[in-house]
Amino acid sequence: MSSRCAGPHELGQNFLSDVSTAAKIAGLVPSGAGRVVELGAGAGALTAALVAAGHRVTAVELDPRRAAALRRRLGPVDVVCGDMLRFRADGPHSVVSNVPFGITTPLLRHLLGQRAWDTAVLLVQWEVARKRAAVGRTTLLTASWWPWYTFTLAGRVPARSFRPVPSVDGGILVLQRRPEPLVEPGERAGYQALVRRAFTARGGLPGAVGVRRLRAVGIPPDAVPGRLSAHQWAALHG
Repeated sequence: MSSRCAGPHELGQNFLSDVSTAAKIAGLVPSGAGRVVELGAGAGALTAALVAAGHRVTAVELDPRRAAALRRRLGPVDVVCGDMLRFRADGPHSVVSNVPFGITTPLLRHLLGQRAWDTAVLLVQWEVARKRAAVGRTTLLTASWWPWYTFTLAGRVPARSFRPVPSVDGGILVLQRRPEPLVEPGERAGYQALVRRAFTARGGLPGAVGVRRLRAVGIPPDAVPGRLSAHQWAALHG
């Protein structure tokens, strides 16, 4: 965890101000999930909703002034002044975050490489939430982690729910670790290399894996990577 602390807008965060949205996000965290780690607590709207829902919360906040204000206002909360992109929690927990729009992908990569959490409820840009949940098409990032996680779009949050008001709406993205992975964790590097080739190779999927392999697992040779399901990706690897 970084010891550096900085101003609240260094990462372009728009603070959630809508109480009903905060309560909805808190309600998406499984009951009995143990500790909830909130990354980028800001002014504490989500923090307060999590506490009201009965969760034990560790709030990570980069701005020391806001961290101090959270300690004064929410006594039972463990407040850590630190960088969400460096913070790692020990032991089983869930993750909640109103993610600064400018660091959504780095934060996702940071979280997906960790093993201690089972559920993450993230407030991100609406279009980003749609893409990561594979609404319409799958992205390289989602396909790379699909065997181990599900990505679900859980709602749209109007821009007016934030302060300052951003130019785009937000979306609630829920990540859950699969109880039974579709690909063994030890095969992750090979699987992700396959996905990367499939998305970037000339000639599409046939150029990446060959027509024979596609037909062997029941995938049409003219299929595109962005249209494959999680189970098709796993079969293609297996």
